[in-house]
Amino acid sequence: MDSLTTRIKLNNGTSIPMFGYGTYKIKDSNEAYESVKLALKNGYRHIDTAAFYENEKYVANAIKDFMSETGTKREDIFVTSKVWKTELGYEKTLKAFEKTMDEMQMDYLDLYLVHWPASYAFDDDWKNTNRETWKAMTEICKSGRVKAIGVSNFLTHHLDTIIDMEVKPAVDQIEVNPGFLQKETVDYCHEKGIVVEAWSPLGRGKSLAHPLLEELADKYGKTVAQIILRWEVQHNIVPLPKSVNESRIIENSQVFDFELSDDDLSSIDEIPPYGNSGHSPDQP
Repeated sequence: MDSLTTRIKLNNGTSIPMFGYGTYKIKDSNEAYESVKLALKNGYRHIDTAAFYENEKYVANAIKDFMSETGTKREDIFVTSKVWKTELGYEKTLKAFEKTMDEMQMDYLDLYLVHWPASYAFDDDWKNTNRETWKAMTEICKSGRVKAIGVSNFLTHHLDTIIDMEVKPAVDQIEVNPGFLQKETVDYCHEKGIVVEAWSPLGRGKSLAHPLLEELADKYGKTVAQIILRWEVQHNIVPLPKSVNESRIIENSQVFDFELSDDDLSSIDEIPPYGNSGHSPDQP
């Protein structure tokens, strides 16, 4: 992997850039629009949004205007959205997708995800709910309006409910940051040919003050954020950092001119829980 635009193949043959730009909590219309354009201007070609973020329209407008202004082709920008957990089930998922497409006004999405799984914590029939949701996702994918489908926040037992169905998830987007590698789920996904994406890759900022990471930043002449993002890249995880600040958007992307040693990679792996959110799909 040597640049922001380097792509890998998903299990259905679709290619995905191995580094992305996240838009969670950017609800202000102008801020969402401008930050996505800044990311695109600075070389990002993988943009992640969701119905729950309440910014799909502004994200899509930024992408379309950037393409118009620069002549960039639609196939050169990878766009993801997600169906929220209140819309699980066959019919609700289909309706949620139509709402997303109405918001974004795009001919197709590159990736559509189930944002959170149904869980035993709030659904007595959670396994069947996941399967019915996945049937709808499969139908959406077969329509050609989505290039690939996947999940988000699915742990191994959630993945087990759908892994034997007609279409296998191409992606699982989960929280990953130092102290929260989620190795069991990451290993499961890699074994099954599912690409792992990382939300909150910088631990909501808390990880930036970790002493070991500060030490490694000095060692490599990089920022702590760059050390963390490089750690994820070397674990074959697609990070989705978010910032509305152009200098940080640029900084986050500059992780392709160095490599962490195996020992330093392992030392980050061993950090105890530190900056993770505490959110679990198995909580109500």
